[in-house]
Amino acid sequence: MPDTLILTPNIEAADDFYADLLAAHDGLDRAGSDALNARLVLILSNHIGDRAVLAEALDAARAKTK
Repeated sequence: MPDTLILTPNIEAADDFYADLLAAHDGLDRAGSDALNARLVLILSNHIGDRAVLAEALDAARAKTK
């Protein structure tokens, strides 16, 4: 796994993954959808495991909200 954050497209069959992500939210209310997103973030963060990469991801996500 890279030791720096990858911000360029890097998902195989990205459109298919996006469709799967939307399907995972089907039938959920806002609270359920938010909870699914939180669980997914924690699962993927655990998979990444590298605190420096996770810090970069947090910074990148914050930058998008400013």
